[in-house]
Amino acid sequence: MKAFTEHPRSVGESYWEHMGASLSFAGAMLAGAGAAFVHSVFPFLLTSTGSRIITRLHDRMVANRRRVR
Repeated sequence: MKAFTEHPRSVGESYWEHMGASLSFAGAMLAGAGAAFVHSVFPFLLTSTGSRIITRLHDRMVANRRRVR
């Protein structure tokens, strides 16, 4: 069980809370990848969507990180 709980506990979350957060990141990254794909074919569309998603994810994961020591 330690393998499933050690990391989530290090960021102040339960296993289930961490799973939810990870899934929300996965969804945002999939959306960003889709936007980047559309932008690659139609460069006049979604010109800032990918970078906006990356910035939002960075803020959630790094800038506002809470670590439990």
